Amino acid sequence: MSDVLELVEARLITALGEPDARAAVTFVGTDRIEVLRFRGEGDVVRYATLGMSDTPMADPTAVLADPLRGPRAELVLTVRTDGNGPGTGVLDEVLRPLAVLAASPQVEGLVVTPGASLDIGAPLWSGAPFTSVLVAEPGGLVEDLELLPPMDPVRFLPLLPMTGNEAAWKRVHGAGALQDRWLRHGTDLRDPVRSGVPLNG
Repeated sequence: MSDVLELVEARLITALGEPDARAAVTFVGTDRIEVLRFRGEGDVVRYATLGMSDTPMADPTAVLADPLRGPRAELVLTVRTDGNGPGTGVLDEVLRPLAVLAASPQVEGLVVTPGASLDIGAPLWSGAPFTSVLVAEPGGLVEDLELLPPMDPVRFLPLLPMTGNEAAWKRVHGAGALQDRWLRHGTDLRDPVRSGVPLNG
């Protein structure tokens, strides 16, 4: 594990506690991506990627990628497990989709930033009403990790699952408008079986 990833894992453990499970996924032509599972208070489970931040995300139009400079990030998903939703075993199916998203900067040249939509093209786990996520602003759950210059800090980006209708509405109206609607309707974004927020009116 690189020095950067050792620091990232330490920051995750400081913020979220010791992980109780981890899985590794390797895609052709990419570095290994790990996904760590953390038990939060009550029925909260958090999944965080480890590996995406090892190299900076490069502008796909750049002729040569800078090995040091450029945005770095990891992804964090928070969900609840209770009697009304799937158990942890089913939710663990999100491990591979999260690894796919974390590998997207290497595979597709994406620069993942707050406000972006990331689409898996399949349910995040069995029976999930979500096939995509909204990338939210970092800093609330896990603080940015400063690295030695000239490297950019690592940002821990929360992922908010979206239904198909929400994703389509967001493409038209923007991330801020969708988040305002969620807030106005008191949407529990950690509910793994929630219905889509009303989008009319």
